[in-house]
Amino acid sequence: MRTDPTDNGGLFIGRRPGTAPIRYRVAPERSLGIRRLFDKVFAASILAGMTLVSMTFWGPIPAAWLWIGAQVKHQTDSGSLAIVVSSLGILSTLLGGLVLLKRLDHFWMLVRRAAGYDQRTGMIGPVFAVATILGVALFVLWFLFLAGPVGGRR
Repeated sequence: MRTDPTDNGGLFIGRRPGTAPIRYRVAPERSLGIRRLFDKVFAASILAGMTLVSMTFWGPIPAAWLWIGAQVKHQTDSGSLAIVVSSLGILSTLLGGLVLLKRLDHFWMLVRRAAGYDQRTGMIGPVFAVATILGVALFVLWFLFLAGPVGGRR
């Protein structure tokens, strides 16, 4: 039926440009042997890279920009300038990281298709969810045992 929301991009009046379902002329052929193994390892390494980029959102990026803000505060003696520099730096770096993640996700889909998998969706959502869970868990462990109520008493 033409009015099926999954067929017309969620609209009942027609399809938005670029939202058509992916249709292959022929079914993708699965590669064999060493090429398939290489494609699997390459796709896994791209996912690992995506996970590392996602994990930097939960510690290294904010910590680095807060350190840079502290240096600005020390050099200029202006707390408001330090806050502005830190905030804009964190925001721009996180947005740049999201752009990088989206490109890696698209590249991962291309590698999977080249290996013969019918890959239509990316892994950016699950990778970001795993990175969020790991980041929050590591923060809680650090806070409780190294810097917080238990580890902070000396």
